[in-house]
Amino acid sequence: MSQTESHAAVQEPEERNAERETISAFIVCFNEEDQIRDCIESVAFCDEVIVIDSRSTDRTVEIANELGAKVIQRDWPGYRRQKEFGLSQATSTWVLNLDADERVSPELRDAIIEVLERSYREKAEGLPSTCKDGYDLSRVVFYLGRWWRKGGWYPEYRVRLFRKAVTTWGGKDPHEKAVVDGSIGKLSGELQHYTYRCMSEQLDRLHGYASIAAQEDNSRGRRFRLSKLILNPCLRAFKFYVLKKGYREGMAGFIVAVIEGYYTFLKYAKLWELQRTCTPEVRDRGKANTSTAS
Repeated sequence: MSQTESHAAVQEPEERNAERETISAFIVCFNEEDQIRDCIESVAFCDEVIVIDSRSTDRTVEIANELGAKVIQRDWPGYRRQKEFGLSQATSTWVLNLDADERVSPELRDAIIEVLERSYREKAEGLPSTCKDGYDLSRVVFYLGRWWRKGGWYPEYRVRLFRKAVTTWGGKDPHEKAVVDGSIGKLSGELQHYTYRCMSEQLDRLHGYASIAAQEDNSRGRRFRLSKLILNPCLRAFKFYVLKKGYREGMAGFIVAVIEGYYTFLKYAKLWELQRTCTPEVRDRGKANTSTAS
């Protein structure tokens, strides 16, 4: 479907209400041809849509271009740095950040537009601003054939809408985040997250996240502790299933709670492996073994 055929493709500026402040949406992605169209179409109300693509080998870039998005291809430097770059490319007063597997619901879209119009109106009339500098959006997960609106991953809020002038990117990989130097509010509506297609994909991704988290901890000088390897996975599963009421999601809640604990176990196991194999003693032993074998 071409840009002119898609009613939800990125609009031309004259099609929008000029009586509001401008907004840019940026999306970081890699090989998301089955997700990127719905994501871009959900932010068609934005003044610009920027896709930061890590050199996809599928049709991601083709689809984004077709929908009128501005596409920038760039090597992957890590989650935080890639989103930091995406923020720097936005040209509007307000910025909205999405992942390719996320969608802005119609209710959330209307709430965002109301903020933009109110901010514009108050500034034009010389009134004190009643708008916040950033907004927590309610992210709702779709996984294992259901929307998680009872417990576990719900409720979950992420700062994804913010004024560019007061925002930087922080956190650590893979859990980066927008850091707003100002007030934070909440908006109605949902940021819909199609997290994983299946359990195999979840496990594959968690292996990658655990490796990244272990490398981050190691680079920050955090040492492996056996107590954390034993206790923290149990605590994470307990928190998800009991404290965050994952049990309300039935068997799906129990399964995900166990997987959450497994992820934590992997993170500390990988940290142990990293620190054990990277010590000078182990490297010297490996060199000696290699010399003997040769």
